[in-house]
Amino acid sequence: MATGKWNPLQELQLMQEQMNRLFDLSRQRSLGEPAESSSWHPAVDIYEDEAEVVVKMEVPEIDQKDIDVTLEEGTLVISGCRELERKEKQQNYHRIERSYGSFRRSFSLPATIDQERISARCDKGVLKVVLPKKSSDHPRQIEVEVK
Repeated sequence: MATGKWNPLQELQLMQEQMNRLFDLSRQRSLGEPAESSSWHPAVDIYEDEAEVVVKMEVPEIDQKDIDVTLEEGTLVISGCRELERKEKQQNYHRIERSYGSFRRSFSLPATIDQERISARCDKGVLKVVLPKKSSDHPRQIEVEVK
């Protein structure tokens, strides 16, 4: 089990995001019809080590060309769209529980991120955005000369 400093504001933000997903989901589920025009929020994991911050987002059945990863004034913005596939013959769905439509997630970046070296790739339905940290931002000891 990982231990870390408890941050009540972070937990409140996580709870707010979960509540937003539940409310969005309840609006989409009227009589089993998907609300394709409503937005949804793909699940995200964010973790870091000494060298980088990594954002992983679940984006199953979304073509890589339909995902936009941009940097806007120090904010990482990931957006895209998952369309409900419809064939000429109307399929007889009994239940539609997965979310469809557009999504947009944004995350403020710390000043320690090297914005020129950010990379993103999609593999097996998971988008991975790697945010390398600046090497010069590591604290260094400065000796004080005695005269």
